[in-house]
Amino acid sequence: MITDLWYKNAVVYCLSVATFMDSNGDGIGDFAGLERRLDYLQGLGVTAIWLMPFQPSPKRDGGYDIADYYGVDPDYGSLGDFVAFTHAAKQRGLRVLIDLVVNHTSDRHRWFQSARSDPDSPYRDWYVWAQERPANADEGMVFPGVQDTTWTYDAKAKAWYFHRFFAFQPDLNTANPEVQAEILKIMGFWIELGVSGFRMDAVPFVIAEKGADVTGEPREQFDMLRDFREFLSWRQGDAIILAEANVLPKQDLDYFGDDADRMNMMFNFQVNQATFYALAAHDARPLVKAIERTKPRPLSCQWGIFLRNHDELDLGRLTETQRALVFERFGPEKRMQLYDRGIRRRFAPMMDGDPRRIRLAYSLMFTLPGTPVLRYGDEIGMGDDLTLKERDCARTPMQWTGEVHGGFTLSDRPVSPVIAGGPYGYPHVNVADQRHEADSLLNWMQGIIRLRKEVPEIGWGDVVALPTREKAVVALRYDWRGNAVLCLHNLDPGPVEIALDTGVPAPEGAVLVDLLTGARSEAGPDGRHGLMLEGYGYHWFRVGGLDALLKRRPT
Repeated sequence: MITDLWYKNAVVYCLSVATFMDSNGDGIGDFAGLERRLDYLQGLGVTAIWLMPFQPSPKRDGGYDIADYYGVDPDYGSLGDFVAFTHAAKQRGLRVLIDLVVNHTSDRHRWFQSARSDPDSPYRDWYVWAQERPANADEGMVFPGVQDTTWTYDAKAKAWYFHRFFAFQPDLNTANPEVQAEILKIMGFWIELGVSGFRMDAVPFVIAEKGADVTGEPREQFDMLRDFREFLSWRQGDAIILAEANVLPKQDLDYFGDDADRMNMMFNFQVNQATFYALAAHDARPLVKAIERTKPRPLSCQWGIFLRNHDELDLGRLTETQRALVFERFGPEKRMQLYDRGIRRRFAPMMDGDPRRIRLAYSLMFTLPGTPVLRYGDEIGMGDDLTLKERDCARTPMQWTGEVHGGFTLSDRPVSPVIAGGPYGYPHVNVADQRHEADSLLNWMQGIIRLRKEVPEIGWGDVVALPTREKAVVALRYDWRGNAVLCLHNLDPGPVEIALDTGVPAPEGAVLVDLLTGARSEAGPDGRHGLMLEGYGYHWFRVGGLDALLKRRPT
């Protein structure tokens, strides 16, 4: 059983070891470099680090084509370096999550090489085969416009193999009990080396039925998720699984489990996409609807809340009209778009580098119901390099200083080009400079992270959207253990005046205390608060003031 629900009020920071910090001058980030930057992450205020894949890989898909689940790619160091890193993180109170990529392997993995070489191989049934090309081979591609098929013929195997992703990533037959047992072994291995949980990649594909005879919508094997969760609960009670599952709200409880016995956390793609529409249209109403539709979940489960991640911004759940507006505002050029469904830009360029809009959006993200997940470099407003292919444009090295290659490496051949020119180049956007600028995005982000951790009502409490009569204003009230917090955001560039009923019984003269500024707002005779929100303004209030809070607090 889970004994510590630490993830309910965590702040997660996602990074790629390869592009974070190079310690040995070979141009590639490594665990030794990451360990040296742990004090920076601790100072930023995050509580958990999520690592993108670092296992041995041909790296044809950013490391998501794994060739060995039980090792560290030599480019990043050794297993010893990994353990030294997890130990150093633990000393600083930082938990470590790693990607669990078990929908597919690299075609160079020894399992697949054995499977294709001999029909009697013990690994043959670890993959999905067909003797003839299936009729639906040209359907269900994850990367439309780049990927042509989901079935590829292998001359050595004399059979077709299934791959939901690229042809060099053959799908594992996850319905095979031996494969499921191996997945448990993989989780157990990394738990022993200091990991606190996993971000499970492509969960709907992991649990979907696979095979040439599967037509229509494949059946999902949810019992598999219960087995994964049960194993972790017995092996390490506070270990978690954060699921990447872009599903409809009606399926949420299938993934969490009615008894909270499946996934601990899921990314909230519904709220994410509605957030970007709200920012584009200055209209909070669809966002409020998304929050309400995704509100039902077991008390011990949690949403992962994010703005941008390491993939494209997927807009597939928006209507055509909504999607067109988001494209127009944030990714108008074809080179900014990807897979006919998303935008491949970093967040700061999408906001034209406007500090007001960037801070508004991150304040909103930190006050949405769930656990915030921050992407490396977003705390300083890093940009993108649209000359790089597909998702690589938003996966450039971290910009630490104004020195050559942004202080990421001493090598003349970094693993990926460091952004050097333009307004987002490392001479203008880097950690070192922003540390010494009192009003920098980095210092603002440190303050907002600290405040978020001091407001556990958002992570633990019940959320209610309050009516404001202004479509551009998001008003969310959180209640937990007799305390209430009210978060207001104006998505419009112009000022807005509202008369707000907090929904908490309070006498005339009761106050709202702004946690960002210390300012106080007293209720009028009707119990309402008259508030002026500046353009792109945001406020975090405690409702009722300290005296009222103490009176309401249960004994």
